[in-house]
Amino acid sequence: MTADDPLAPYAGARVLVLGASGFIGAWLARTLATCDAELHLAARDPEAVRGALGALASCTEQHALDARDPRALSALLAKLKPAVTFNAIGYGVARDERDAGLSTVLNTQLPGWIADGLGALRLPTWSGQRLVHLGSALEYGTATGDLDETGPHSPTTLYGQTKLAGTRALAERAAALRLPATCARLFTVYGPGEHAGRLLPSLLAARDGDTPIPLTAGLQKRDFTYVEEVAEALLRVGATPGALPAALNLATGKLHTVRRFVEVAAEVLELDPQRLIFGALPTRPEEMEHGPVRVRRLSGALGWQPMLGLAEGLRRTAEFADAMTAPGC
Repeated sequence: MTADDPLAPYAGARVLVLGASGFIGAWLARTLATCDAELHLAARDPEAVRGALGALASCTEQHALDARDPRALSALLAKLKPAVTFNAIGYGVARDERDAGLSTVLNTQLPGWIADGLGALRLPTWSGQRLVHLGSALEYGTATGDLDETGPHSPTTLYGQTKLAGTRALAERAAALRLPATCARLFTVYGPGEHAGRLLPSLLAARDGDTPIPLTAGLQKRDFTYVEEVAEALLRVGATPGALPAALNLATGKLHTVRRFVEVAAEVLELDPQRLIFGALPTRPEEMEHGPVRVRRLSGALGWQPMLGLAEGLRRTAEFADAMTAPGC
């Protein structure tokens, strides 16, 4: 790492990742480990963190945290006094996560609790953001046209509604506390470590079989962003000094149909295209329909944005998956 590396400020800095056992949280941890950060990882089940990170977990400190308890959260923040905190906790991505009470606590109230906890502390010197909160594309809901942070937000799902409320709560508390903080809205993030049952893990699992693969028509367009670039972007945001907008779209700015994503994945994974049965599954009613995602705020703040193409991101995913299943691993 060189002095002009945008991630150089993390060397030796105390960094806290909340929700480190999840898909994005684990990749934040992996990327931070390459930056020589003093890395603290919190999750309800620290064993799940160790499972997600493998041997890398031994280079970090793990903390058990029930994020539904604001007193436990405040105690952890007071104990660690992190230079920067990344909140990767979210509830409602998995299809069985439908508890309205938990959605309100973890998606809406938690970001404000974190801001309050950090705002009450004398924190170490850090020129960047104190808190980077992970938002969701579903905060836009039925909004059409190009998705701009200043445009309309019309979430229709419980997850989208509570995440949008959390983004707004964070903006209000951070402004009142003069706490450098922002929400980075993620779109369709893919790569190693996605939860089983999602599109790409299903395609990876299908490599071992020869049966038909039922799919939707795949006409919906998505901004697919490779997870390693998402992690890097989040760290770049965290190291950015000065005030940032309350929300930043974190995406490539380019749309691809889901069908195109599947076709490229099939080529990379060497799946017989005859196995791909498009239209065999119904399209979910909450699927978003919109134009390109505007990333001017992100590129303006960072001078950089994710750009990795689908084929390369999918190739890296396949290589990672093969390495994890190789004999001796």
